[in-house]
Amino acid sequence: MWSGANRAAEEFYAGLLQEFDENKKGIRKDPFIYEADIQVQLISKGQPNPLKNILHENETIFIVEKVPLEKEEPSPIEELQSEDTAISDLSTGENVGLLALPIGRARQLIGFYTMAHNPNMTHLKINRPVTALPPLWVRCDGSDPEGISWLGAELISTSSNITGIVLYMVTCKGESSLLFCGVDKNYSVNLEDLKKSHKKRHHLSTLTASGFAQYELFKSTALDDTVAASQTTITLDISWSPVDEILQTPPLSSTATLIVKHDAAAVDGSIECLLTVRGDLDFAEQLWCKMSSSVISYQDLVKCFSLVIQSLQRGAIQPWLHSGSNSLLSKLIHQSYYGTMDTVSLSGTVPVQMLLEIGLDKLKKDYICFFIGQELASLNHLEYFISPSVDTQEQVHRVQKLHHILEIVVSCMLFIKPQHELLFSLTQSCIKYYEQNPLDEQHIFQLPVRPTAVKDLYQNEKPQKWRVEINSGQKKVKTVWQLSDSPPIDHLNFHRPDFSELTLSGSLEERISFTNMVTCSQVHFK
Repeated sequence: MWSGANRAAEEFYAGLLQEFDENKKGIRKDPFIYEADIQVQLISKGQPNPLKNILHENETIFIVEKVPLEKEEPSPIEELQSEDTAISDLSTGENVGLLALPIGRARQLIGFYTMAHNPNMTHLKINRPVTALPPLWVRCDGSDPEGISWLGAELISTSSNITGIVLYMVTCKGESSLLFCGVDKNYSVNLEDLKKSHKKRHHLSTLTASGFAQYELFKSTALDDTVAASQTTITLDISWSPVDEILQTPPLSSTATLIVKHDAAAVDGSIECLLTVRGDLDFAEQLWCKMSSSVISYQDLVKCFSLVIQSLQRGAIQPWLHSGSNSLLSKLIHQSYYGTMDTVSLSGTVPVQMLLEIGLDKLKKDYICFFIGQELASLNHLEYFISPSVDTQEQVHRVQKLHHILEIVVSCMLFIKPQHELLFSLTQSCIKYYEQNPLDEQHIFQLPVRPTAVKDLYQNEKPQKWRVEINSGQKKVKTVWQLSDSPPIDHLNFHRPDFSELTLSGSLEERISFTNMVTCSQVHFK
């Protein structure tokens, strides 16, 4: 029996080591297969990480799971049946994640990883000294009494030796409850029990308990079934220490961060209302407004500019312009004041370029008017975005950035109505980011704020997520208990009640809550 386990540990370590080495060399490959039914994938920093809602860290890890089953082409009847089955699975929670392993198999693989790194296992056919591999995490199917969803192992090492291992266990349960309603805080655990369990497991006398709460201040939703849901979210993350009780409201001495993620669909209509029509539109801006609503073809564009240029050449019009206009049309207008104008051939892309230039000039002035009028930025702050000293394509990119900043600010103005101080800080943060980075509409802007400035936004609200982390001074020695309104585990289905049976008042109060725990223990190699 032991010889079989030794060989299995040797083979498993060899596969992990090869995957690790090839990743360091930049060789990208599919997950490696172990014993036909298990696949192992190395997740590098920055890649999508299935443990992001549990570890709250961004590090390189191995993910171990079942090899996905090959899908066969279903017949039309099977397709209809599969839809009914899918609905049934979601409501009953019977369809446990196909990629997850039974707890016995998961523990076996964690054991192989531990054996291979134990310096005392000198009988194993592994080159010494052993290469310290990244942490190993195994998906579990949650079918055991504790509801284990992940098992993990992470090495304890010095600069030259592997001295031990930290073993993690993640459990998760979903149930219907009065989540964060300020009515019922009597959960199956309390803070003192968590502390006692942590001390007993790690034989340590001192510990700290730090808290984290996330409040969803705004989240846009689809207006109907035909329109995809917008992804605009405004959340408030709050951290503090010490924690006095489970589900404690964060004190005003906490550290708070506002995480704005924006989708244009949520605020486009509102921007039009907030960007009031300026009363000082010059000739080029008025022309752009008329052309944007009436020109529908290239021929229309050429005809319009031809009429304008002919009128300028005859002296029939002498329009006024704002100073600082740099479009080709503006130059022609200035030349007309002195009776001499360059000849412009309205062919090819020239008419389109002329339209783009006057549109850019107008948008820049609109944005300047908004940000300065709202006292959110000065002309100096906006110089990068409105500068005419770069080519037209770069000007377009910079105006797009400025528009995205506008969308973010308007989202906050409309949906959480923060104090002006906070809006100003958010605007400046966005400006600094976009002076150095390309446009990224998926970027989550983070802004440190004083809890006293946002207390009205969270103190009487229900957190989307509440977490306590008990730590003994070492980063990896911790116990985490978390309550959230969305499942932190992506491979398990949870029983969901039939909401059609809830009363109206019940549907407003009763929600699905998910409790998950991360516990760890240390094993030292002697």
